[in-house]
Amino acid sequence: MTFDERTYNTLVVSASAKLTEFLEPLLPKSEFWPVTVVRDIGSAKRATLESEFDIVIVNTPLPDEFGCDFAIEICQSSDAGVLMFVKSELAEDITERVSGFGVYVLAKPVTKPAVASALKLLCATRERLRRIEKKFETLENKMEEIRLVNRAKWILIDQFKMTEAEAHRFIEKQAMDMRITKRAAAENIIKTYQSQ
Repeated sequence: MTFDERTYNTLVVSASAKLTEFLEPLLPKSEFWPVTVVRDIGSAKRATLESEFDIVIVNTPLPDEFGCDFAIEICQSSDAGVLMFVKSELAEDITERVSGFGVYVLAKPVTKPAVASALKLLCATRERLRRIEKKFETLENKMEEIRLVNRAKWILIDQFKMTEAEAHRFIEKQAMDMRITKRAAAENIIKTYQSQ
């Protein structure tokens, strides 16, 4: 496996034991673990409340509903890659309905190479989303640091009649002298002077 030996928490929603057996060799534990198998949408919804899945495979139709709405819902509420198996005569219509939400559709009967290829695509997409999530988290942390530093600057300007440049230099010097981050220096200033 090329993604840092990562495993993908996988949900298989299928009323067909035959399809589940077909998928088993395509979902090796070294790559797809754990694999949760449920037989209907109600059970699938409960499973998604209990765990966050990386890959969701929906074999339509299901006993309690077809499966399109569930697949769309998963794409809208999580970063999971979603693969749907549908009868070949419905594939074009279903693809048109769900692909805009990010659902990947394969027409049945499916072949092992086609499913293996689709799974690789979903894993690659999931990795790309993970990198985007990490960048977004870093950006959020940086923005929070800027907000805290600005808040500390305004406290220094208000309390000590510093200019903005002087307040900024003061925070940087505090961080250097105490060997802490600017964020920690700003938090210290806020804690010390905010209640005064």
